[in-house]
Amino acid sequence: MDMRTNIAAQTYANARTAAAAQPGSGTLGAGLTDAAEAFSDVLAQTEQTARATMLGGADPHALVQALSESELAVETAVTLRDKVVEAYQEILRMPV
Repeated sequence: MDMRTNIAAQTYANARTAAAAQPGSGTLGAGLTDAAEAFSDVLAQTEQTARATMLGGADPHALVQALSESELAVETAVTLRDKVVEAYQEILRMPV
């Protein structure tokens, strides 16, 4: 076998392995679903912490931390929404 053919076959095999789908990595839809579930979980945890604080069962510092986490999650969701809307508007402005 020619040395160049051997190197080409090896390079192809390495590239094919690198391009293969990784276990646990999904499509864009799966990623968005996971992000939405994480967002929902953060809001639910914040709600539980707020209830516990009102009933005297949680530390006020835990409430402040939970509120900060939920604020960050909401800001991230709003930023993502704004970027999607902006991209959609750019697509609409494209000449056909």
